[in-house]
Amino acid sequence: MAMTFEFEHITPRSAGGETVFANLGLACPPCNRHKADRQMAVVPGTDRQVPLFHPQVQVWAEHFAWSEDATELVGLSEIGLVTIAALQMNRAQLVKARGMWARVGEHPPLI
Repeated sequence: MAMTFEFEHITPRSAGGETVFANLGLACPPCNRHKADRQMAVVPGTDRQVPLFHPQVQVWAEHFAWSEDATELVGLSEIGLVTIAALQMNRAQLVKARGMWARVGEHPPLI
């Protein structure tokens, strides 16, 4: 399975984030565009903002899981929920691609 990823600044440069390993993550281009310069997002159904997932300091499995058919991400915490929503991580194209990858044994990834 071939994917294109790009480096994204976890703390955006516009907010003082540096281009150093501790502040970089890999993201697919659409997720990176949806994140833009955000560091926080509103919890669905509330007015509260919480930080987006920080892949360098937080544990993926504490905030995310895969749906039973491995096509959709499920938020296990408020951080997971807002990150999935803000980055549109369950957009139709990704769900369809994950389904195809799952059928050929290439998904979900081992984390």
